[in-house]
Amino acid sequence: MRISVTIFLTDETITPTRLARELEARGFAGLYLPEHTHIPVERATPYPAGGELPREYGRTLDPFVALGQAAAVTERLGLGTGITLVAQHDPIDLAKQIATLDHLSGGRFTLGLGFGWNVEEAADHGVEWRTRRELARDRMRLMQALWADEPTAYEGEFGSVRASHAHPKPIQRRTLVGGAAGPKLFSHICDYADGWLPIGGRGLTESVPVLRAAWTDAGRDPAALQVVPYAVLPTPGKLAHYAELGIEEVVLQLPPAGEGEVLKVLDEYAAYL
Repeated sequence: MRISVTIFLTDETITPTRLARELEARGFAGLYLPEHTHIPVERATPYPAGGELPREYGRTLDPFVALGQAAAVTERLGLGTGITLVAQHDPIDLAKQIATLDHLSGGRFTLGLGFGWNVEEAADHGVEWRTRRELARDRMRLMQALWADEPTAYEGEFGSVRASHAHPKPIQRRTLVGGAAGPKLFSHICDYADGWLPIGGRGLTESVPVLRAAWTDAGRDPAALQVVPYAVLPTPGKLAHYAELGIEEVVLQLPPAGEGEVLKVLDEYAAYL
């Protein structure tokens, strides 16, 4: 099983370059970074985990810039987002960012995407909350048209692009969708993605077979489905259970802290490598 990590990198934490070098030196598989462009102060949306919203949410680094730095100082470390709020981006610009990062890193990028939880943040980007999932699906299809080997036009409900020359092309094109288990989420995964990023990794015994059935019904290759538990606090039993489910990668949660504390946790996680 590949062991990757995620962390809220901020202006107060360990730097992307220092963390990336340490991860590669220790043999970790990858680094996934979250995204929040801003957190409106006047916020009506409750924090999904309950209580006050942690400080790091309003201080996150741009994941693509940070991952670009990480790519520049490593050779093997996987690079990913967990998650990119696709509905909050111009899809033509985002397609170029993703393709460039994947190209420059030698095909090491994974696009983890999701639909968000902060209504106010999305609204400032002009996102209509009730249609955000369909908007994300539309933008993924538009980006995939730009990544196609030959110039391909796309006309969608929310946007379009002419058949275009758009290089570089991403090498890996690996896409995982984050969110809670359910028919809507699984339809998105089966439609345009390679797998699922279940946050925390709970309930997989029941939900993974349901996703696998939906995947097969959609005509997808059963062997190609990827399930990557995300932001996991590990125990030996938990990781053994994931292995029994056929899971090949897990993403462990690091604290949003300075260098000393983060490296201490990495040393503890090294037991799982």
